[in-house]
Amino acid sequence: MTRLTRAEQQRRTHEHLLAAGRQVFLRRGFLAATVEEIAADARYTRGAVYKHFGGKEGLWLAIIEADADGHLRGLREALAQATSRDEVIAALNPVDVADKDAAKWSAAAAEVLAATAQQPETAALIAAIQRRHDDEVASLLAEHTRRLRLEPAMPLDQAVVMLGALGIGLALRQTVAPAADPAAILTHVLDTLFPPYTREP
Repeated sequence: MTRLTRAEQQRRTHEHLLAAGRQVFLRRGFLAATVEEIAADARYTRGAVYKHFGGKEGLWLAIIEADADGHLRGLREALAQATSRDEVIAALNPVDVADKDAAKWSAAAAEVLAATAQQPETAALIAAIQRRHDDEVASLLAEHTRRLRLEPAMPLDQAVVMLGALGIGLALRQTVAPAADPAAILTHVLDTLFPPYTREP
């Protein structure tokens, strides 16, 4: 068996801790999750969590940043392949908001926002990740709505914020009072946001 270099070992530890953190946050929520439980799930010491992420909050930030990057990669690819309004709408609505993990993750995210309300430095880091993600999504939508001559019903920067809040809200609702058809609700909003007519060439 080939021996891993120190850098490869560090990268593997980092990835294992990210995966374990995600599972513990889903299972326990943010507030109830502990560094000890995350480390145990990953089969490392609690010191490894602090070394790589500085603690539970840093691990959460790393996870949401990785998620934002992954979402952007998928959206960039889907929009590049889109040839119609319907395909743009499908690209913006790829996740089942009724999925149980999505609901649990939204609940954990709500806990984080409440917990960091009195921690301005952490709150600013979360806001920066969200802002970078939203700015990139708005830029991608601007590029591809121009290409397909679509006319959004509202400014795209506002639309991105609205869609993000709606998606989180619908997913969070599933934890206490499931909506009749959250995917249909989101699709209807997207239909309204991108009306079925195009700009003049």
